[in-house]
Amino acid sequence: MAPSALEVTPSAPTAKPEVGRTFGNYKEQAAGAQAYNKKLEEEGDAHHARANYLKYLPGWNPDVKYPPLEPFEHTEHGVDADPTFPELLAPSVEREDLTTNIGTAISGIQLSKLSDNGKGQLALLAAQRKVLVFKDQDFASLPIEDALKFGEYFGRLHIHPTSGAPKDHPEVHVVHRGIDDKSGELLLQERTSTVAWHSDVTYEQQPPGTTFLYILDVPSTGGDTLFVNQAEAYRRLSPGFRERLHGLKAVHSGIEQAESARARDSTVRREPVTSVHPLVRTHSATGEKALFVNPQFTRHIVGYKKEESDALLKFLYDHIAFGADFQARVKWSKGSVVVWDVSCNARNETRPS
Repeated sequence: MAPSALEVTPSAPTAKPEVGRTFGNYKEQAAGAQAYNKKLEEEGDAHHARANYLKYLPGWNPDVKYPPLEPFEHTEHGVDADPTFPELLAPSVEREDLTTNIGTAISGIQLSKLSDNGKGQLALLAAQRKVLVFKDQDFASLPIEDALKFGEYFGRLHIHPTSGAPKDHPEVHVVHRGIDDKSGELLLQERTSTVAWHSDVTYEQQPPGTTFLYILDVPSTGGDTLFVNQAEAYRRLSPGFRERLHGLKAVHSGIEQAESARARDSTVRREPVTSVHPLVRTHSATGEKALFVNPQFTRHIVGYKKEESDALLKFLYDHIAFGADFQARVKWSKGSVVVWDVSCNARNETRPS
């Protein structure tokens, strides 16, 4: 302590942040490695059921590091797909739109059996309807290598910089909450809700496109996922306002996510990056323009002063969050697979009970 002319009481050492701590606008909703008891999840006990899919239990190895991502050439298979969907929506397949503007539930087809043409149709329909929900799929029971091979058709698989992953399969992003994970309660000590609308890893130079999420262990209640159609959100704006957004760019940051991981004694497998993206992007398969901002990772508008940037971003965030008529809510069941396009969607998870 530096000398002082006054007698002072030394302050207590700074405590390590609790798992619910927030970093700027970023909300962390799972404790990760800090609240993970692998043995308990593998074996269970009198009060906890064992995990059903042991091969998917995540790990956080602090010794594993990855170099920065290199640019790559992406092929959008939806561009050349048959818009009549002869394989994906064959006569035996049933479909039901969840809402007018977003979301379609499809049954009577097994995604893992699709040909490459069928996969292209899947990419196109996901871009058009934004969210597709498939029931009774076999992804969870497939070898992980087979699931990854299926996903590789749609583009380079992404390795998340901070999340846990199954052993030897870092490309799998496990949305995992440990048995005794209390991060949700801790977050609510600092925030009024756990709502965190986001588009995945938009801080990357080349953010993901077609994305797959399939359920392993289904909570008894809760755990629903909400999606919002950011192309429809763009269309709802007045022509003059839309025109004002054209040409603007914003900084997206992964720094806060990495800081949160380090504060939780978790792993940062790749150093965080920031990237600049347009506020409005055009989808190559549909030609639709869509908003491309989210409060988890978008930080400020390039060339705007802080107050100007904050005001415009807050308007866009509120517009997206309050747009119930261009949102869809997906309730999970055993065998569910949800497919969406990150480039024109944002999502938010509810807490499982």
